[in-house]
Parts: sequence; structure tokens; C-alpha cells
Amino acid sequence: MAVERNAAMVGTPLLMVGVALAAANLRPAITTVGPLLDEVRRSLGASLLWASVLTAVPTLCFGIAAAAAPLAARKLGLARAVGAGLVVLTAGLLLRVVGGPWVMLAGTFVAASGIALGNVLIPVVVKQAFPTRIPLLTTVYTVALMVGGGVGAAATPWLQEQIGGWRVTLAAWSLLSIGALLVWVAGTRRTGLLGASPAAPAERTLLLRSPLAWLITGFFGLQAAGSYVLMGWAANVFTGAGISKQESGLLLALLVAAALPVTMVVVPAAMRSRSQSWWIAGLVGLEIVGTIGMLVSPTSVPWLWSLLWGAGMGVFPIALGLFALRTRTAAETAGISAMSQGFGYLIAIGGPFLFGVLHGSTGGWAVPMVMLTVVFAVDLVLGFVVGRPRYV
Repeated sequence: MAVERNAAMVGTPLLMVGVALAAANLRPAITTVGPLLDEVRRSLGASLLWASVLTAVPTLCFGIAAAAAPLAARKLGLARAVGAGLVVLTAGLLLRVVGGPWVMLAGTFVAASGIALGNVLIPVVVKQAFPTRIPLLTTVYTVALMVGGGVGAAATPWLQEQIGGWRVTLAAWSLLSIGALLVWVAGTRRTGLLGASPAAPAERTLLLRSPLAWLITGFFGLQAAGSYVLMGWAANVFTGAGISKQESGLLLALLVAAALPVTMVVVPAAMRSRSQSWWIAGLVGLEIVGTIGMLVSPTSVPWLWSLLWGAGMGVFPIALGLFALRTRTAAETAGISAMSQGFGYLIAIGGPFLFGVLHGSTGGWAVPMVMLTVVFAVDLVLGFVVGRPRYV
């Protein structure tokens, strides 16, 4: 990439577009699989356990690769590290469709590694390049992230009908990451004076001693667990209730899209507030209501449960925004982002995996949905605590 390794990025309009497009690639690799999961599993002759592992692989990889993101940023430079993440993502999207079940898992792991770099480093880009516009840029990249995920879920069944075959359908999403990479390279050419470096090992050690940092990590991990259960299994929950595959894909897209108005209206207000506690509690409360509704009466108003789930998932950008709001410098932001996403996603891996195992062992969705309700309840408590204004 043209940008110098140790140069700080300048917050230009083109860089803002680059941030948005990079963020738009952080979910389609996951949400495009959900509507086709049963077909992929049958085509590959894989088991339900394999499907549970496949839905858990992204969260596992996010946790492992997130720890390497600050090192990649120090070695390559922040701009190059994000660009490298897009390259790795593209390679994984192509790899996962060329072989059998193990190749599918390996490709998903590679793609998720690229996503992990963006997950950790894009908040640092916002802190460094747009320090006075954090609420706006947080809204921009989280809206783009959700649009990417929603379009991926909704368009995948339609795309399969047009071009045929799940392999070509999933591979087609690599075009989005290639386009984002081209814009990112152009948007990061303009640089300024050296900014704060991503957190060094000594700084990260101090964060490990911070109770607030661990509470933020727990909050992030549990909200990620709930989110990835929904993105990975909601379509199957809907089809298990007797809803068609096409309608289930639309309900999943509605779930993801429902977070958009929340992100555009509620999140900026929450980010500008002195405390985010009640905002977090309200949003996670919507997820609890949606889960109980789907458990008690899944086919009565599934669109309402999907809307409540999606609106509640608007807590995710607030969780990301806390990385900047609870730190004083870009170095601290990089440190808490890596810590929360590294350990948090390792916590989150239990969500989709346990959800799938409980479904497989019980043959129904009641027990998994109770588990999901408990996850959201604990997350509400943690979110209320970390939403109070203070610094790590």
C-alpha cells in the first residue's frame, strides 16, 4: 500500500468511504452461510455437530486473531494492517467453497481472521483519523456493517436462484471485499504526522489489571455470543418453526436491518450522553423480549420477534463505541479493543456452539432459547455497569 508504515491517517471523505466499505465486509462472510446452512451441510455430507462448529468458528477466530491485530498494526502500519485484513478475507471467501467440509472450515477460519483485523483496528482508525467525530464515524461504520450483514442474508437465497449452486453463490461475495480493498488503498494515501501507536505490550499488561477493562470484555463477549447465535441460527429456528427457507432468509435480513434505525438514531444519542447505562439496558431488554416471544409463540408474529432481536442488536455499536469512550488515547483504544475482542470472542464462541449442541441433544429449540435468554439477562447487568462514565 502507498501509505508509509508509521504515518497517521488523515480523516478525508474518501477515507470515510473506505471505513464504511471495509466495515460492510465484516458480516457477509457469516450471514451469507445461515440461509444455506442446511443445504451446505447436506451437500458436504456433514453432521449437525459440524454445523455447530462452523457457526462457532468465526467467534473462535475473532478471539485468536484479535490478539494479533495490534502487533500487525505496529509491524505494517494501521492502514496496511486493515488492507491486509481485506486481502485475507477475500482469500478465505474463495478457499471455503473449493473443497469438502474441512476445507469449508479452514476457509471460514481464514476469512474470519481477516474480519478480526478489521473488527479491532477500525475503531482505532476512527480514534486516530477522526478524533472529534467519533459518534458520527461510529455510526457510519456500524451502519455499513449492519447493511452488509443484512444484504448478505437477504440476497443470498435470491442470488443462488439466479446463478445456481451454493459454492458460486458464496464465492460471489468476494467481489465486495475486492472493491473495498481498492477504495481503502486510495483512501489511505494521504497521511499526516505520526500518531499514537497501537498499544504496546506494557500498556496491554496494565489493561489486564483494570476491573473496568474486564467488565467491558465480559459485556462485549456476551453481547457477541447472543449476536452470533442469532446470525448463525435464527434462520434455522424460523425454518424449524415451519417457516419457508425464503421467508426465513427475509426474517434474518429483517433482524439485521432492524438495527439500522437504532444505530442511526439511538446510538449517536447514546454516544453523546454522559452515561450509556440505560441505553444499553433498554436495547438488551428488547432482545430478551424477542427471545421469550419466539420461545412462547414462534409462528404468531415472527416478524415482531425478528424486529425486537434486531433492534436490541443495536447495542453492538455502543459496545464498540465504549472502546473510545472509556479510553483517553488511541493507544489505549487499540489495547482495550484487542483485549475485549480477543477475550470477548473467546467467551462468545460458547454461544452458537452450545446453542447448536443443545438443539441437537434435545431435538427442539426450547432449551437453546432459554439459554439465550440467560445470556442476554447477564449481559444487561454488565452493560449497565460499564455504561457509567469513567476511564480504564
